[in-house]
Amino acid sequence: MRTLVSAPSALLVAALLLAGCATGSPDPAATAPPSATAPLTAAPSNAGSPTGTAGPFSATDIAWLQLTVAMADRLLPVLDLVPGRTTDPAWRRLATQVEATHRANLDRSRRLLNDSGGPTTNPHEGHDMPGMITAEELTSLRSATGTSFQRLLAGHLRAHLTQAVRIATAEQRGGVHPGTIALAAAVVRNGADDLARLDRLHPPNGRPAGQAA
Repeated sequence: MRTLVSAPSALLVAALLLAGCATGSPDPAATAPPSATAPLTAAPSNAGSPTGTAGPFSATDIAWLQLTVAMADRLLPVLDLVPGRTTDPAWRRLATQVEATHRANLDRSRRLLNDSGGPTTNPHEGHDMPGMITAEELTSLRSATGTSFQRLLAGHLRAHLTQAVRIATAEQRGGVHPGTIALAAAVVRNGADDLARLDRLHPPNGRPAGQAA
């Protein structure tokens, strides 16, 4: 099981980029945040960061944008499965809402990443990080239907949304580019709303809404 990383400020982004990228199942110890006294090997804050009318991009801004794009790219194929794997209108509505929000935020992330002058290629290609759907998990979702699919989807969607909110919160605290910080604030708001909808539909205890304990 992959460990969800929580760390204050931009250390979360640095920890994910430096220790969280691992093919296969990550070692829980590898996803632990770095010690407050340990030096980070991330690029300097002004590396690859042109100054525009909206201000400069820091390494934290660029790292968060890259990670946000990578996470969305993993989630969207899962949401595309929903109409064919469940007939429940509530799940279909949730998937439609989450997909619309993620596509809009993905477009903004890509535009900002392009404006930053940083690499636009996906540095996380082939890496399984917290909040990302793995190839094996996608295969399992493709073979499931009905309530089994809904249960799997709920777990993966909750992990994704929770991690997306965490790293967006880190960007809000540690980023410097106004447009990127504004996008992070939108991701936090949207993620909280989507998590609330998911909790109503499939509470964290695993029992669908309305089912007795």
